[in-house]
Amino acid sequence: MSPPPAALRARILRNHELFRELSADELDQLIAVARVEDFRAKTPIFHKGAAGESMMAVVTGEVKISAPAADGREIVLAMMGEGEVFGEIALLDGCDRTADATAVTNCVLLVVHRRDFLPFLNTHPQVAIRLLRVVCQRLRRTTEQVEDLLFLNLPSRLAKKLLSLSGANEDRVRDRAPIIRQSQREIGNLVGLSRESINKQLSRWQKESLLTLRDGMIVLNDLDSLREIAEEV
Repeated sequence: MSPPPAALRARILRNHELFRELSADELDQLIAVARVEDFRAKTPIFHKGAAGESMMAVVTGEVKISAPAADGREIVLAMMGEGEVFGEIALLDGCDRTADATAVTNCVLLVVHRRDFLPFLNTHPQVAIRLLRVVCQRLRRTTEQVEDLLFLNLPSRLAKKLLSLSGANEDRVRDRAPIIRQSQREIGNLVGLSRESINKQLSRWQKESLLTLRDGMIVLNDLDSLREIAEEV
């Protein structure tokens, strides 16, 4: 796969809150030290405990951030799509990775090494402040996941995650029902449930016409009802 043009790399970075206020010249400085890497679907990008030497931005594809367990299971912490940045903690402390990153689909990533980024931060303190904000958002998201696991029942956790994955919580007009393409096993990992439990609940909601299971996808038919379920404790 040929590297994306500079204009595309600039757009990917500018769309992220870390870099959207940079001037064209400043953005060019960052792009000059970034490299492009391809990853095939289902292949690891890095493992928990590996040296944290770079930050990555998703140009195309989807990346899963997860925490492995000793028994082989995993908890999915986040799914990263086009324009999103991950691995940013390594830019701050240079310590080992705190989670696994895996290419869910074929991915093109823009990679910036810490050794190149730190001098950039020294001359652009506003980016350092925004980087701290992103890390705080990640912490809040993880805290929310822990609270959901502790306090929400199975249907509420699942409904909340389906709405999040579909983008149905975003304030925008839709002309068709949202579609989720993650597998039931992947969704189970996101909410800490077995695939069997996910399948049983989804099948029940399909009978109630809240959603439709079709060709490995989940079509959300009744967003209002799912929102009501997601708010139940």
